[in-house]
Amino acid sequence: MSTSLNASALARLLGSWRTGASPAYRELADVVRLLILDGRIPLDVALPSERALSQTLGLSRTTVTAAYSQLREQGFLGGGQGSRGRTNIPHRPGASAASPGAPGLAAPDGILDLAYASLPATGEVVHRAFADALTEVPALLPGFGYDTMGVPALREAIAERYTEAGAPTTPEQVLVTSGTQHALNIVLRTLAGGQRRVLVDHPTYPNALDAIRASGSRTIPVALPPAGSRLPWDVDAMSTALRQQRPAVAYLVPDFHNPTGRNMPEFQRRRLIREAAGSGTVLVIDETLRALDLDGGGQPPFAALSTDSSGVVSIGSLSKSHWAGLRTGWIRASESLIGRFAATRTTMDLGGPVVEQLAAARLVRSFEEPLEARLASLREHRQVLMELLDRYLPQWEFERPDGGLTVWCRLPTPSSTALTVMAPDFGIRLAAGPRFGAGGAFERYLRVPFTLPPEQLDSAVRALRAAQDRLDASPQLQNSLRQEARRRHEAPAAVA
Repeated sequence: MSTSLNASALARLLGSWRTGASPAYRELADVVRLLILDGRIPLDVALPSERALSQTLGLSRTTVTAAYSQLREQGFLGGGQGSRGRTNIPHRPGASAASPGAPGLAAPDGILDLAYASLPATGEVVHRAFADALTEVPALLPGFGYDTMGVPALREAIAERYTEAGAPTTPEQVLVTSGTQHALNIVLRTLAGGQRRVLVDHPTYPNALDAIRASGSRTIPVALPPAGSRLPWDVDAMSTALRQQRPAVAYLVPDFHNPTGRNMPEFQRRRLIREAAGSGTVLVIDETLRALDLDGGGQPPFAALSTDSSGVVSIGSLSKSHWAGLRTGWIRASESLIGRFAATRTTMDLGGPVVEQLAAARLVRSFEEPLEARLASLREHRQVLMELLDRYLPQWEFERPDGGLTVWCRLPTPSSTALTVMAPDFGIRLAAGPRFGAGGAFERYLRVPFTLPPEQLDSAVRALRAAQDRLDASPQLQNSLRQEARRRHEAPAAVA
């Protein structure tokens, strides 16, 4: 990857950035900062010189110099004035509210975080699992402590859980990983590197898109039907893409889809399995949210419906059901594929922490214990959020999620990025809609989690209302948004 970005390339990424709502230098700095936070400008990349960018954008050099100075002050640009600054993420504690933070960084004090859809630990249950795990450690201390496949007790517990769900599984069909993202990276590196194609439902989980790009693969997005459609997935379009594109892998989130919360019905699952088998495509099924069934509409896992054990790879973790801090996940596949994944894994690491795996084994064996209370709380939070959105943002459209942790909202204008840039001024942090798509799609969408307590959800939605009011009060901004909508509609790369 190039370690520098020329002025023309940055101008394309900026798009129609000038709105007139703030001074030009501030708007330029805000949009560049968001591009860094979203990963669209990688870290440690040299930005164009002040002279080159001012000429390309038709701005005074003073404006570009002021924008770069603001980025340096916020910690997003390294190097002194006059040199080509390199992109950076601020690591100082207590970052200012002007900087909403980046993926992997906690939100600053006073900022309500709507960028992440995660929950606190299931309290006493997780604590007890770790306490019990410590009693098992002495028996393992005489060994080396490395286990690429994972601690046997956890692999056995995961295999038993799949078997109970209707997918007979042996421990040899399970590889323990450091979370679902780790699992996906292993699978992609094994099956889909080197410009091979990967089909995804669209929108989809942002970190999955990042992983696909990092593997060197080409993303083939297939749009989900609009809200209110008769069927939640467009399997006809997926089938056509499978036959024509023959992707090596299809990455899908069929169980309480992130970000829409949809649940794929069994007949669509069965058809996709048949179509994927016909095209030689391996289905990689992300089951991270499978346990968060809020309406009792859970469907059989893909692994239980497939007769070809090498055609479906299931990945999952305890991050949403129990606690993201566990960093324990898994891959369930045929023994032959597991062997290949294990070989790939040794090029990345040699195994996960033992204590966490012992604790995870206990949690998997008593998987349902904390879920009743957790699901009841999430149902209440979902209802509170939907009522708040109806009350304060009636022009926003959204579909009621069947499960999961988020509501996917359609905005009245293509303003998701603008809202995200403005959000810290109102005490919230957002993830822009284009983070969930390929080719800059979903500027009209915003994912809103219902993971915060009701009183914080109330504050967050009021803040969204205030940010929306600022947008509505600027005719120049509205004109810019209309131009951006037309540009995206005409651009052949746009997919929605």
